[in-house]
Amino acid sequence: MMIKLLDTVVLEKDIPEYDLKKGDLGAVVDIYEPDGLEVEFVMGSGKTKALITLKTSDVRAMSETDILSVRSENAA
Repeated sequence: MMIKLLDTVVLEKDIPEYDLKKGDLGAVVDIYEPDGLEVEFVMGSGKTKALITLKTSDVRAMSETDILSVRSENAA
């Protein structure tokens, strides 16, 4: 499935410098051809946690069978 602007995506790897963990959800806010995405990750408060450029291979589209969960910032 092709990822589109404003899609919710699932991070496929940890990114320690931003305290992001595999499985975190983000929103695609820009697309850079051929394989770049600007993805925003937000806290429950709505505050932006990270706004980073990723490769399409770093994320996947959210699936209808995914189960959502919540973790606290800096949680192991």
